[in-house]
Order: sequence, then C-alpha cells, then structure tokens
Amino acid sequence: MERHFQHELEGVKTNLIKMGSAVEENINNAVIAILERNEVIAAKVIESDKRIDTLEIEIDNAIIDMLALQQPVASDLRFIIAAQKINNDLERIGDHAVNLAESALTLQKSKKLESLLEIPQMVSATKLMLKYALDSFILLDPKMARIVLETDDQIDEWNRSMTTNVIELLKNDKQLIEPGLALIRISQNLERVADMATNIAEEVIFHIQALVVKHHAEEI
Repeated sequence: MERHFQHELEGVKTNLIKMGSAVEENINNAVIAILERNEVIAAKVIESDKRIDTLEIEIDNAIIDMLALQQPVASDLRFIIAAQKINNDLERIGDHAVNLAESALTLQKSKKLESLLEIPQMVSATKLMLKYALDSFILLDPKMARIVLETDDQIDEWNRSMTTNVIELLKNDKQLIEPGLALIRISQNLERVADMATNIAEEVIFHIQALVVKHHAEEI
C-alpha cells in the first residue's frame, strides 16, 4: 500500500512537471509573439492551452483520490497541499499566456509602436521568475524559490509605471489608443504571471521547510 501511495505521489509530481513545461513554453511563445508581432505563434499558444487544462483536471482528480483514499501525514501531506495549489497556479498562468497571445494579435493589427516601454524588462524578469519557481519545485531547492520572492516587487513597480507611461504616449498620438491599451493588458498579465510564480515558490518552501512565507508570515 505504501509503495502504491508513493507511486501516486510521483505521478502527481511528474504531471506537474509536464504541466509546468507546457506553461513555460506557452509563456515563452506568447512573449515572442508580442515582441515579434507573430500571429502564427500567438495562435499556437491559444490552441495549446487545451493540453494544460487537461493536465490540470488529471492532477486535481489524482489529488482528490489520494486525500479520499489515503491518510497522508507530515511531508507527504504538505506535498499534496502544495501540489494542489501549484496545479491551480499553473493553470492560471496558462490562461495569462492566452491573454498575452491575444494582446499580441491586437498589436499585430494595430499601428506600430516605436517603443514597448517597460514590457521587454518585464518579460525577461517574469520568464526568469517562472523558470526559477519551476526549477525550485523540480530540484526541491528553497534557495532558488526565495530568489523568486525577492524579484516580485520590481515587477510590481514596472507594472504601476506602465499606465502612467501609456497615458503620456496617448497624449501625443490618439491613434495609439488600441495598442496602448494592449500594452497595459500585457503588463497586467505579466504581473499576474509573476504573482503566480511567487505563489509556486512559496508552496515549494512550505513543502520542503514547513514554513509559511506568504505575506512574510515567517517574520510574525
């Protein structure tokens, strides 16, 4: 029975890694579609979200079965709780990848912008946060997870400045309203991806170290 349970746990982790890989690929492709105005890649992201949704349901059902049929304790229970939350966060990141791809299509059809403002910096930082969050889960590395937590404030700052900068952009050219609003949506979705990456990093720390670090709870 114990061997079967461990096999189920490994199955959940394996599927989470597959889902994480698919989500990361979709985020990478979505930002390529934005930066290169590539509607073919954008369409690919939108289509491939179905696979992520399917994995989310499979993982959720496996977790429900384990909780209903097993009596996990200590680290196994922490893993199951963390896995359930990570599963949800990954699915939401997949949705944000679709939103980014849709904004890429808007940019492709709109008047060309001379600058994407803070978007390139946000793209680089957000992709790195997601990579570190996923790697910390695979490698069980809390130090890597904490790097993710330390980066989130910078993303928030860039996101806040985007609205102000876009408004200034629109004052000079009203024809940029549609692409300008697309930039704001892109910024907001990147900020949410960074938040989800932060959530994953927090769950990794909870699983490995039994510490709750959400909202700096470990300092209380």
